[in-house]
Amino acid sequence: MNNKFDALKDDDSGDHDQNEENSTQKDGEKEKTERDKSQGSSKRKVEQFWRFYSHMVRPGDLTGHSDFHLFKEGIKPMWEDDANKNGGKWIIRLRKGLASRCWENLILAMLGEQFMVGEEICGAVVSVRFQEDIISIWNKTASDQATTARIRDTLRRVLNLPPNTIMEYKTHTDSIKISLIMQPDLQPPGDHQDKTWHRAT
Repeated sequence: MNNKFDALKDDDSGDHDQNEENSTQKDGEKEKTERDKSQGSSKRKVEQFWRFYSHMVRPGDLTGHSDFHLFKEGIKPMWEDDANKNGGKWIIRLRKGLASRCWENLILAMLGEQFMVGEEICGAVVSVRFQEDIISIWNKTASDQATTARIRDTLRRVLNLPPNTIMEYKTHTDSIKISLIMQPDLQPPGDHQDKTWHRAT
């Protein structure tokens, strides 16, 4: 009789310990209360976010070259941020006219924790360009292939992407290397400097 419920199964007399039943009920009520609080908190966060988001210009309404960043509190949208430095990003190039819908679906999926990868998601970026738009989602650990695959699959589902959509995963380390090749006057931060890139003088 290691299980609390074994005593209830064997005793049909109704004389079982009332305290044990109350304790079990209270534990169940506690779990339900905690779950309700968590759901209520998430709902409030989404409502607060939506209040601000509903007043923002949509990516598809922007002209020219613009970027929107949405990152978790305390994480900067920079490769060298501690949360990002070992990570990477999934990149999707979109034809014009799709960015607003895809961006909205992506951020709602992030807020609703649909990616099911714990704290792995750092943030997302939508980049409006002249001939195409680009959406990317950043994660903490580029070397975790199972997690990056789950993010890719969830991204494909929440954005309702056709199966032939090209998705590229790029580590932030690779992005830094490419940036140095493209802009050789950039210098990586040294041990004595802050963690931002500087133009060589």
